[in-house]
Amino acid sequence: MAKATDDYKAKFRKDTDSALDRELEAALEGVSLDALYAADKPKPASTGAPQQPGQKQAKRGRVMSISKDDVFIDFGGRSQGIASQLQFEAEPKIGEEFDFFVERYDTSEGLLILTRRGAVASNVSLANLEVGQVVEGTVTGVNKGGLEVEVKGIRAFMPAGQVDLYHVPDLAVMIGQKVTAEVTQFERDAKNIVLSRRNILEQEREKAKVKLIAELAEGQVRRGTVRSVLDFGAFVDLGGIDGLLHVSEMTFRRGISPGEIVKVGDVVDVKIIKLDPETGKMSLSLKQARGVDPWLDAGTRYSAGTDLTGRVVKLESFGAFIEAEEGVEGLLPISEISYQRIRHPSEVIKEGDTIRVVVLSVDPVQRRISFSLKQAGPDPWKSVHDRYATGTNVTGTITRLADFGAFVELEPGLEGLIHISELSPQRVKAVGDVVTMNQSVTVRILEIDHENRRMGLSLKRATEAVKAVIPATPPTPEKPKKPRPKLRGGLDF
Repeated sequence: MAKATDDYKAKFRKDTDSALDRELEAALEGVSLDALYAADKPKPASTGAPQQPGQKQAKRGRVMSISKDDVFIDFGGRSQGIASQLQFEAEPKIGEEFDFFVERYDTSEGLLILTRRGAVASNVSLANLEVGQVVEGTVTGVNKGGLEVEVKGIRAFMPAGQVDLYHVPDLAVMIGQKVTAEVTQFERDAKNIVLSRRNILEQEREKAKVKLIAELAEGQVRRGTVRSVLDFGAFVDLGGIDGLLHVSEMTFRRGISPGEIVKVGDVVDVKIIKLDPETGKMSLSLKQARGVDPWLDAGTRYSAGTDLTGRVVKLESFGAFIEAEEGVEGLLPISEISYQRIRHPSEVIKEGDTIRVVVLSVDPVQRRISFSLKQAGPDPWKSVHDRYATGTNVTGTITRLADFGAFVELEPGLEGLIHISELSPQRVKAVGDVVTMNQSVTVRILEIDHENRRMGLSLKRATEAVKAVIPATPPTPEKPKKPRPKLRGGLDF
C-alpha cells in the first residue's frame, strides 16, 4: 500500500494550475474562501504544517474482465481495481488500457475503487475528495469573483475565469444550473474547494478538435459562431477549433470595420481557405462563402461608356470613390466631376449621394475602374456658339477670385474669365476691390475658344456700352430777359 500511496500522491499539472493560482488570487483580492462561503465558524487551528493542495496522478490500467455493472482493472502485480461501466462512453474491451484515479481502497474486497479519468466521481465526500477529481454540482449563488457551487452538500468556489471557455458577462445566469467541474484546489481542514468547469470544457474541446481536424479540408463551407471581434478581423468557432476571419475576407467592400459586418454570437457560414492540419490553424472567408467575386466579369458588365448609378462612399482631395455594387468601387477624379473648375469634390457631391456616372475605363485584373460625372450629363460647350456670340452682353455669377482676374459662371458647366485688366477703366490693384464672390454681373463676351473650353469676358466694356446707349441730358434753355424800364429823360440803367 505504501508504494500505491506514493504512486497517487499529489502533483499539480504544469500547464494549468499556476495560472489558476494567479487567477484565484486576483479574484479573491484578499477575501478568504471562508468569507465567500459565509462560514460562521472560525477556521480550526492546524496542529502542524499547513496542508498543501495535492493532485491525484492518473495511473494506467488494463481491462482484465467485465461483469454486468463493473469493469475489473489490472495495474500489474497484486494491484487491481474496479470501476463502474457507467464511466465508459462505450463498452470497453478486454485488454484495452485506460487512465484511472483511485478514490479509495476497499479493505473487505481487497480492491481499489477507481474513477475513470475525466469521468464524474461517485460517492463524493470530504473524506475521499482529491484534487483532479471530476464532480457534479449545482450553482447556488454569485460571489465576488466567481460562483458558489454545492457538491453533495459541500460548498465550493468557482472563479469567474474558470466558468467557461469564454467570458461570461453575467454570472447570475448560471444560478440553478448543474455543472460538471474539476477539483483544482482542496484544503481538507478548512473545507475549501476550488473548481474549474473550464478544464472540463477544454478537455471536451480537445477531443472534438481531433475529430474535427480529420473532417476539415480547404474549400469546405462550414457553419460557426463568432467568438471575438478585433480590429483586424474576428475568430470563428467551428465546433472545437477557432479560425481567423480576416477583415479583408469579410466583404468585397473596402474601408469597412469588422464590427460593421459581424458581432459576437453571430452564426455565420464561412469557407476554409487555408488549413494547417498539424496545428489546427485556419484562415476563413465570409465573402467567398456568400457568393462569387464580382470582379470576375466586371470587364463585361462595366465596359467603357456604360452608364450606371453609384453611391459616393468616400471623398478625397483628388476625387471621390464610387461604389457600383458591393465589392466594386472605382475612382471619380476631381477633373471628371464638373466642367467648371472646383477645388474639392465636396463642392459638388457628398458622401452617401447616389449619382449617375459613366465608366471611363475598367481593369478587372488590377480591380480598378474610373468614372466620370460630368460626361453623364449634357456638355454645355458643344453648342456654346448657338447660345453665345462675341460682342454680346450676358449676365453671370462670380464663382472664383484669383490674382489675375475673376471667374464668372454663365450656366452650369460654362465658365468664363474676366482678366484684371478688364474689370474697370481705372487701374485695379486687387480683384476684390471691384467684385465679390456670388455677385451677379453683366459682362461682355470678348472671345470664345471652343476647343480649349475658354471664354474671355469684360466687365468694363459692358459698363461702357451701357453708358453709350444712355442719351446725354439736353442743355437747359435760357429764360428770356425782361426789357429794362426806361426812365424819364430817355436814360436807362
